[in-house]
Amino acid sequence: MNRLERFNSSEGLMGHLAVIGLGAMGRAIARNLVEAGHDVVVWNRSPGPVAALEALGATPAATLADALATPVVLSVLSDDAAVADLFLDSGALASATPGAIHANLATVSPELAARAARAHRDHGLEYVSAPVFGRVPVAEAGALTVMAAGSRTALTALEPYFAVIGNRTWRMGDDPAVANVSKILGNYLVASAIQALSEAVAVGESAGLDPQQLVDLLTSTLFPGPVYSGYGSMIASRSYLPAGFTTTLGAKDVHLALDTASSLGIDLPLGEVLGDVFARALAAGHADQDWASVADLMPRRA
Repeated sequence: MNRLERFNSSEGLMGHLAVIGLGAMGRAIARNLVEAGHDVVVWNRSPGPVAALEALGATPAATLADALATPVVLSVLSDDAAVADLFLDSGALASATPGAIHANLATVSPELAARAARAHRDHGLEYVSAPVFGRVPVAEAGALTVMAAGSRTALTALEPYFAVIGNRTWRMGDDPAVANVSKILGNYLVASAIQALSEAVAVGESAGLDPQQLVDLLTSTLFPGPVYSGYGSMIASRSYLPAGFTTTLGAKDVHLALDTASSLGIDLPLGEVLGDVFARALAAGHADQDWASVADLMPRRA
C-alpha cells in the first residue's frame, strides 16, 4: 500500500494534507511542511515541481481528484481565474472528502471568496481564506504572516500547518471574504509605498543625491521596515529581477483594491493613479519584472 492509499484507508495518518499549486510560493510551503514531518500530497499542472518535492519526501498525486481526497488542502494559486478554473468550474469539489478543509492562500477578490465558500458548503466542505504577507524568501524561511477567515473549527484544525509556514496567524473572522480584503489592502499600501519611493528617488537623484544613500537615510529614520528598505534598495539600484512579485500581479491587486472600494461606495483617488501607473508599466514591458520596476516610469539620471 503506497502513502496515498494509506491516506485514504481507515487507519489514516495524523498531519497529512495536500498542497495544490507549486509555483515559487507553493514549493516553499510544501517543502517546509514535508520537512516538519507532515505527510504531504502535491499536485501541479506541470510535473517539474512535483518531481523535486517527491525527492524530498512528498507524495505526488496523479490527478487533482487524488489531491482533493485528503482531509486538508492548501492551494497556492495566482488569481481568481485559476481558483475558479480548478475548483469551482471543473466539478472537482465533488471528488473531495466530505468534511475536508480547503484553505485558499491566493490573493483573490472578496466576490470570488464568497462564491467559493458557497460552493464548498454545497459539497459539505469547509472553505477558509488564508492569504499571506511575505515574498518567496519569507515563505522559504517559514515566516509568512497568515490572515485566515472561516469557521472556528476549521481555523483550529489548520493551526498546526499555519504554524509551520508562518510566524503568526491572524484570525480575521468567520467570513472568508474579509481575509482577502485585508490582504488586498495590505498590497494596496505596498503599491502606494513603491510609487512614493519612486517619486522621491527620481527627484533626489535628479537633484544630485546618491539614490541608495537617500533610501538608507529615509529607511533608517522616518520609514523603517522591510517595505521601504527592500523596495527602496531595488529602486535605487534599478534591480528588478528576479521578481519576487511581478508587475502583472501588482496590477491585479491594485484593481482588486479599486473594485473592492467601489463595491462599498468608496473612491480611492490614489488608487486611480496607481491603476494608471501599473497600466503604463505593463505597456512598457515590465510585466514579468518585480513590481518595483514601475519606478522606471519616472525620469531618472543616466
